[in-house]
Amino acid sequence: MNPMNPFYEEHLSKYDFTLIAPNGMYNPLGKLWKLSQEIGSGYFWVYSEENLFHIKIHNFAFHEDFMMDYLHPECLSISYYESISGDEFSPYRRLNANCIKSYLGGKTPFKALIHKKVPIKSIGIEITPDYYKEYLSKKFSNEAVDLSSAFLSIDETENFPEMLVLLKQIENYRGDGFSAKLFYEAKVTEAISLIVERKQKTTSYEKAIISNNDAEQIQNVTAYINDHACLPLTLEQLSKIACMGTTKLKQTFKMMNQCTITEYIQNRRMAQAEFLLSRTDLSIEQIAKMVGYSNPSRFAELFHKNTGILPNLYRKITK
Repeated sequence: MNPMNPFYEEHLSKYDFTLIAPNGMYNPLGKLWKLSQEIGSGYFWVYSEENLFHIKIHNFAFHEDFMMDYLHPECLSISYYESISGDEFSPYRRLNANCIKSYLGGKTPFKALIHKKVPIKSIGIEITPDYYKEYLSKKFSNEAVDLSSAFLSIDETENFPEMLVLLKQIENYRGDGFSAKLFYEAKVTEAISLIVERKQKTTSYEKAIISNNDAEQIQNVTAYINDHACLPLTLEQLSKIACMGTTKLKQTFKMMNQCTITEYIQNRRMAQAEFLLSRTDLSIEQIAKMVGYSNPSRFAELFHKNTGILPNLYRKITK
């Protein structure tokens, strides 16, 4: 029996999804779950191959802000998010669209606040311990590869075009029967190959140990950005606050926050923009200026990159 299936049945039922018959929108080889109209709208599709891997497609939205809190079974996961809006709390970071994300299940509970009405659109692959601890180990016994480390090295990136192409191919595939099973198995193998190859090409280095003083200075810089993200902020200004050079600041900030300073500032600005778009009647041009962008087009471009939808559409569906 597939050890993940009980989890999905319990997990999806808990969040008011109901198993339904195939409707032509997704490959009939997988199982299709529909979100209760009282909670939201949309579908969750999953294809499982025995106890080896799972392929998932999310395409649903909640009527109101929704808190997810659960411990996923042990697995290695990689997904592409086309659209999403929310906040993750373990540790805290904004949920971003238009990126490839990896996740190691079974380590810590996943806790996130999903923002209302913005669709969660994603396609992902999960491989189980039976696949990477048993199947691959037996098949490649003389070629030990730390897949957990390889998956973890992805974290969140916008620069993995090969994986995006592969996941899109899976999303659009409509084959059936034996040929479909072969297709999905081949794509999972290809995805793992791409992840391992990417890890091997990455320059290996030991993460520098951050001193207590440097950690405290980065916390000061982060707190300052949190309070002033909508104002013009320069690297030189932040370096003075941190009492360190610009190169060291950029490196240490990224190690502690898992993103660059520019990405962090943009995430804070987009979070404020979401609030203003959904809670006020200010024009998009006014909101753009309030969150730090004099050019509304540039603001719209970054907002779409961050959430997967344009500001005017976000306002329309959330107000």
